[in-house]
Amino acid sequence: MKRFFLSTVTLLALWAMANFFAMPTAAQAKTIKVGAILAETGGASFLGGPESRTISMLVDKINAAGGVNGDTIELIVKDSASSPEKAISFAKQLIEEDKVLAILGPSTSGETMAIKQICEDSKTILLSCAAAEVIVNPVARYVFKTPQKDSDAAKKIFMEMNKMGIAKIAVLADNTGFGKAGKEQLEAIAPEFHIQIVAAEVYDKAATDLSAVIAKISANKDVQAVVNWSIVPAQAILAKNIRQAGWNVPIFQSHGFGNIKYVEAAGVAAEGIIFPAGRLLVADTLPADNPQKKVLVQYRDEYEAKFKEPASTFGGHGYDAIMILVEAIKKAGSTDPEKVRNAIENLHGFVGTGGIFNFSPADHNGLDIDSFAMLTVKDGKFALYNK
Repeated sequence: MKRFFLSTVTLLALWAMANFFAMPTAAQAKTIKVGAILAETGGASFLGGPESRTISMLVDKINAAGGVNGDTIELIVKDSASSPEKAISFAKQLIEEDKVLAILGPSTSGETMAIKQICEDSKTILLSCAAAEVIVNPVARYVFKTPQKDSDAAKKIFMEMNKMGIAKIAVLADNTGFGKAGKEQLEAIAPEFHIQIVAAEVYDKAATDLSAVIAKISANKDVQAVVNWSIVPAQAILAKNIRQAGWNVPIFQSHGFGNIKYVEAAGVAAEGIIFPAGRLLVADTLPADNPQKKVLVQYRDEYEAKFKEPASTFGGHGYDAIMILVEAIKKAGSTDPEKVRNAIENLHGFVGTGGIFNFSPADHNGLDIDSFAMLTVKDGKFALYNK
């Protein structure tokens, strides 16, 4: 009887000990699942590649330093190859199967718009790396974006044209979501700056020769400048075709031009191109007291040391997406989706690569026109435009 009693006590003690160690405690770390849908391959890989590499680099760095509030980030990256159909499939998988806290990306506006309602309906935070303003206008409760507003990009371009005495322009855009949204912004805002669009063309995003389009718009002798709103590869092709035609009008590009690979692809035709962008591309020229300089230089140096390629504004969009999410989790003191969403919406003064973010219930982009500088291409490199 005594032996039976001791055995029972021993079993109960072992059972209690096992359950004690199995029970979660405040000190035990959790895993924060974060999804990313990025165009690592395909026609938009110049966008998605740097974004994916940046986010992975930062997640590794954060986890090595102890995680977020002691919790480890598990990053699940899906390569959409810039396909809206793939983006939809991956979004559903990340939400329904992986149960992610948030999705970073997609890389393009068309993909983002394809999954915007899916994220909204499932109450999943979306931090898009795409630029079109329709992503956050009208505001959707769970949808945010990190690139600057395309309406502000259009305004910066028109402000520069006013200084240069340019009043009549041609607008070119590719047939992507980004191109469509940008063309609409240019057309809507031009009258405010007394700019007249005297020619406008939309071309296929996969075009490898735009000489016919250039011939058509250059026949209009009223055109004083060309604005192109597109993603790769058209930005480089268009510049080449314009210069090959002997047309020396000023070329303005959108804020989608912020990757030195576009300059390399266009060669000498890129010289003098003018475009709005964040200050990452000219970080070394910023004064020491600029509030962004430390963040920009540190990110650029870490990225370039690790990946042996120049940093781009697109990688910067990835930086901003993951770091905004991390900052919101810290401020919320929780991984509860609603608390994290609220923390993003109330995040003020966050210094990112795209600018200083000040979100609000009415603004899920958080950047104003001052987040842009006007840049140009000089001797094959990016420089501040000072004319």
